[in-house]
Amino acid sequence: MIHQARKRFGQNFLLDTNIIQKIVDCIAPSSKDHLVEIGPGQGALTKPLAQSGARLDCIEIDRDLAEFLKKQFVEQASVNVFQHDILKFDLNNLAPKKKSLRVIGNLPYNISTPVIFHLLKNHHLIYDMIFMLQLEVVQRLIASPGNKAYGRLRLMVQYFCDIEHVFNIPSSAFIPKPNVVSAIVRLKPHDSFPITAKNPEFLETVIRTAFNQRRKTIRNSLRNIIPEAKLQSLPIDISLRPEKLSLADYVLLSDQISK
Repeated sequence: MIHQARKRFGQNFLLDTNIIQKIVDCIAPSSKDHLVEIGPGQGALTKPLAQSGARLDCIEIDRDLAEFLKKQFVEQASVNVFQHDILKFDLNNLAPKKKSLRVIGNLPYNISTPVIFHLLKNHHLIYDMIFMLQLEVVQRLIASPGNKAYGRLRLMVQYFCDIEHVFNIPSSAFIPKPNVVSAIVRLKPHDSFPITAKNPEFLETVIRTAFNQRRKTIRNSLRNIIPEAKLQSLPIDISLRPEKLSLADYVLLSDQISK
């Protein structure tokens, strides 16, 4: 198919067959899987995924590409193509069982973080997620406290998932060639949470508030949502900046709002 990549959709099409096979090997799809592919594009991954015999639901925002894929897989009853914006798509519409979905995608770099947060709203439906992302985003996902890449993305995804940086992909594997290196990351929602917040929404509020003012100390950045007396009662050094605190520290802070 001849298709002009559309900048507004952040389209870069993966064409390197060796990289495609490496990704498929990483996914290791089976006929028992329920796969959800986000942004299948021209179907570079879609075809080998469909060949596994798995149920495959593809979500593509581009109308032309969605129509192309529908025609391409019209005779495969196990493949469904939805012309839809993933940020507005409800995974519950796929009638999944708990921990049944395997979500795959070459996520547009400009919306990769919103997509991940959107999917985490239904983390209980997802077995794992394997994404192609900008390497800089993956580095944020695996960053440790004290690292300049450490922040809200790392903390909130870490709360819900185990995170594995699998391998990098050179820009030469795509058309058009992006200006950045990409990487494959696997996110696997926890079967049981290693750390549990009383209210995950409060946790997200505390983390977002702290990192919106990341040059301030915890004492100063959170004083409007947690009374200083409560902050001082905790076994946390509130003179530190946000990037110095662990996930466990933030859970402890958010639990103060729940009281």
